[in-house]
Formats: sequence, structure tokens, C-alpha cells
Amino acid sequence: MNVTRGKSRAAVRSSAQPKRSDLVAEEIKRLMTAKNLLPGDRLPRETELQEMFNVSKSTVREALKSLEVQGLIRVTTGPSGGGMAVEVPLDRAFQLMQNYLFFKEVSIDDIYQARKLLEPELAASAVPHLTEAQFDALERNIDECDPLRDPEADQFSQRQEDMTFHDILAAASPNPFLRFVCEMINQMLRQLTVYDNQMPMREQQHFGANNVEFHRRLVAAARARDPDTVRTLMREHMQDAQVSVRRLHGRLHGRLILDSEMSRRAVAARARRLARRAGRDDG
Repeated sequence: MNVTRGKSRAAVRSSAQPKRSDLVAEEIKRLMTAKNLLPGDRLPRETELQEMFNVSKSTVREALKSLEVQGLIRVTTGPSGGGMAVEVPLDRAFQLMQNYLFFKEVSIDDIYQARKLLEPELAASAVPHLTEAQFDALERNIDECDPLRDPEADQFSQRQEDMTFHDILAAASPNPFLRFVCEMINQMLRQLTVYDNQMPMREQQHFGANNVEFHRRLVAAARARDPDTVRTLMREHMQDAQVSVRRLHGRLHGRLILDSEMSRRAVAARARRLARRAGRDDG
């Protein structure tokens, strides 16, 4: 009993007294905020940070490593090395979200419940801000995902690529938080959704054709700068997509995608896109 109480008191002291390197990491964050550092801006050199916070070189390096793991900086070595502010990559944010959800049971219906609320507003907010380049990207994506253009195409890969259409809309939204949440949902569906392989090809193609038809109508309404119609169409699209996913027995596969697996999938998806484009160019 005494040992247990001793361990509990030690744990309390440990939680109440953070490591010095963690305190320095927090101070560096404050410094980055005070100096309004942007991605690409450099932090003070290690020796300057040592003097600034009156700590050892090892403490500064541990603090910088902690910030690098968080995705806020990149650390380089050498005479001109040190910390540089970077934007947290979406993949890193997705990994952290997966860690948070690791012990929670999240179904694909849970995700679509959120999509049906958020995607219509995101799409409507993007309408006034879409550029001609983004319209071109949306239309290219529709062509790439159209099952009628290539009946032999990998339907699963096309459904993953459908998410890119929504990412392009998200990029045009002026609301950074709404954009981030929707991009996280898109990434979750792209990385974790699996379908019943026994479903007939015609059912899978029907899902893809419905998506393409909604996407074409969305682009037409967005080109007309009609956010109300875009909002209504997106609401219908999300409802239809949820029904299709249920019909195809779509589900979330596991609770964790490792960094190496995400990298492998990204490379494979990029190779598939390049192969499709090369095939169109040859034709």
C-alpha cells in the first residue's frame, strides 16, 4: 500500500512539474507567435535560444525535437542549421486525429452525419471564391472519376479520387476551420473506407456515375455563382452518397493507418493518376 501511495504521489509530482524541455518548447511557441513567424521563417540559432532561456544545449535540442514531432518546425543540422517554421501537413494532422479516435468507435454513418451538415455550407461558401484554375481542376477530376469513360477502371481508386473534388472546393472556402474539418473528413474516407468486394461491378459503377452527375451539376451551379443551388445540390449529393455506401457495404477499416502505409497509398494513387493521364494523352 505504501508503495502504491508513493507511486501515486510521484505521478502527481511528475504531472505537476513538466520537463524543462517541454517548458522551453512552450516558450519557443510563444516566441513564434510574438514574432508572427510564417512557414519558411527561421528560429533563432540554438546558442541564442540557450542564452534566451538559460538552459543547456541538450534541453534546447530536446525542445526543438518536440516541436518537430508536433509538425510545427523542421530542424536541420550543420553550420546554418536550426529550426524553421513549417505548416503542419494535413497527413500529420490526420495521424493525430486518428490517435484521438483510436479508442472510440466511429462508424461511416457517423462520418456521413457530419458530412451532411458541413459539406453543403462549405461548398456554398466556396462559390464566390472559385477561380478558373479551380474550375478546370474540378472538371478534370470529374473526367478522371467518370466510370463511363473507362468501364475497366478500378472503381475503388475512382471513389478515393472523388474526394479530391471536395478537397478542391474546400481549398476555395474562406473559412479555415470549416475547410480543415472537411479536409479531415475527406482524408478519413479516402484512407479508411473499404467496400464489399462481392458487390456487382454495375452497382459500383452506378455509385460512381451518381457522384459524377452530382459533381457536374455542382460545377454548373458554382459557375453561375449560385450558392443556394450549390448548397441544395450538395445536401442531396451527401444523402445519395450515404445510401450508396450502405448499399456497397462500405465501412471503416481499422482505427489506425501507419505513416508508412499512408505514404505507400499516396505514391500508388499518384502513379494511377499519371497512368490515366498518359493513357488519355496517347489516345
